[in-house]
Amino acid sequence: MRNRYLVIIFALGLASSLTSIDALAGNKDRIGQNGANELSINPWARSSGFASANSVSAIGLEAIASNIAGLAFTPKTEVIYAYTNYMGGATKLNTAGLSQRIGESGVLGIQIMNMSFGDIDITTEDNPEGGIGIYSPQFLNLNLAYARTFSNSIYGGIAMKVVSESISNVKTQGVAFDIGIRYQTGKDDNLKFGIALRNIGPKLKYSGNGLSVKTDFDEKEFTLSQRSEAFELPAELMIGVSYDYYVGAKTDSTGKSDKTDHRISGHGTFVSRSFGKDQLRFGVEYGWREMVMVRVGLMSEKGIFKQDQRTTIYTGPAMGLTFEYPLGKSQSTIGVDYAYRTTNPFGGNHSIGLRLSL
Repeated sequence: MRNRYLVIIFALGLASSLTSIDALAGNKDRIGQNGANELSINPWARSSGFASANSVSAIGLEAIASNIAGLAFTPKTEVIYAYTNYMGGATKLNTAGLSQRIGESGVLGIQIMNMSFGDIDITTEDNPEGGIGIYSPQFLNLNLAYARTFSNSIYGGIAMKVVSESISNVKTQGVAFDIGIRYQTGKDDNLKFGIALRNIGPKLKYSGNGLSVKTDFDEKEFTLSQRSEAFELPAELMIGVSYDYYVGAKTDSTGKSDKTDHRISGHGTFVSRSFGKDQLRFGVEYGWREMVMVRVGLMSEKGIFKQDQRTTIYTGPAMGLTFEYPLGKSQSTIGVDYAYRTTNPFGGNHSIGLRLSL
């Protein structure tokens, strides 16, 4: 009971603090005024198939990209690798993570996401056509997370993100934080609610020799240094709900339902974005014996279905598929995830993931 009160107080404090943060106004007029947008990209294949609508029901490492409280559901050890062909292959995302249960109630997790853009020709005023070398922009995010079980129905977590963006002669680094809480209820714990605050941190600023220019004046050489303007992070508030329905389930003498081979889950998430339009995300998944899972999702925001009003590459729909196979008689499993999200332009994003749960 004490843990429940502490978590409720935490949730109320989080909700009240949101009203005092001007950055969470969800003002569409601020689109494009922030940086580090890779913090808002979901690199995992399984939850991408929902259009990230499963923020409150994502468990294990996948929860790092939505509500960090779901990390507390790691059974023992989980390892995931995911690859995303982003923006038609112009950008590639490679993500790997490891989560480990410590004690009866705590879980530690680490995630590394690398966003690469390939090789780009170096150009200057004297060499506008290039031919003097190449450079490779690199975005790297490192997540360190901790989640805890407070009771049979309440879970919470916190994550720290190290953000790094660089080219050969300009870079920036900083930190951001996520916090989240999840509550589940129902006779089979099949009804879930959650709230998460993501990408909160100080402003970042670029620095490096690339911001300096050498010039001649009055037969003398000068170095002109330009100042970089600081930019804010893409803070987000997520509020999610989900419900699991077991087809043909019968209640036993304890009041619990005997879970059947067939599960249908519905998911919904509202996202308030500090530098973009508010979003509604919906998803449905069918699972057979938790071995084969098929899902579809839809992301909606104002103007997303009209090309002249759309302010995102996504056009709404998403879909995905999972095969998860048990290893022996233990609870260990190995799984393959695939997701496709429609975009315009770039012809859609493809994600594939491999997971090992021990």
